[in-house]
Amino acid sequence: MDSSTHLLIARPEYKSIRDLKGKTLAVSTFGATSDVAARMMIKQGGVDPEKELRIIPLGVERARYAALREGIVDVAVLSPPTDSEATRSGYRVLSRFFEHFTMPFTGVGANTKKLKEKPDEVKRMVKALLRANRFVRANREGTIQTMMDWIKVDRESAVATYDSTWKIFSEDGGISESGLKLVIDQGREAMKIERPVAISEVAEFSFLRDAQKELGIKGR
Repeated sequence: MDSSTHLLIARPEYKSIRDLKGKTLAVSTFGATSDVAARMMIKQGGVDPEKELRIIPLGVERARYAALREGIVDVAVLSPPTDSEATRSGYRVLSRFFEHFTMPFTGVGANTKKLKEKPDEVKRMVKALLRANRFVRANREGTIQTMMDWIKVDRESAVATYDSTWKIFSEDGGISESGLKLVIDQGREAMKIERPVAISEVAEFSFLRDAQKELGIKGR
């Protein structure tokens, strides 16, 4: 994925991120992707998350949404399909991460032993993901039905989830260098690593390039 699916959902009385000054935000855990995404969206909206918000970790998605419904928090960082349920109940989406930021969100990783001992298996996995992503982008109805069957959600939620996320699925499997550097820098900061970390230390793109070539995909 080329961006995060996370979004900020607030109580109905808040119409913009600026209205959240002095309010309470629910994230999963400090330093988690939801926490990072929430802080980036809050800052992009003109509020300093460190100084002008109270941020509390509440664990899993349903707990965060429950806290929002009960009035324990004013805004929560959530993901589809919870946004569909929340908007139907009158809550307001204030920001969607992918509308503002490009960065690798989900993908496939392997340890170096796997890369050395079973490169063909790794390449097959990458090819399968590329095919899946292209299917998602090109086949709306087929993907919606798959979500209903696999995730066990109702059609309305599946449609809302698809329509709000399909553009995030990378068609060529590539990762922007600037986006990957952003993730690396966030990891360095969270782990208190002072030395620079090169992209080549954490990413290996040869399998992707081979898979792209075999599938006739022109990479970015």
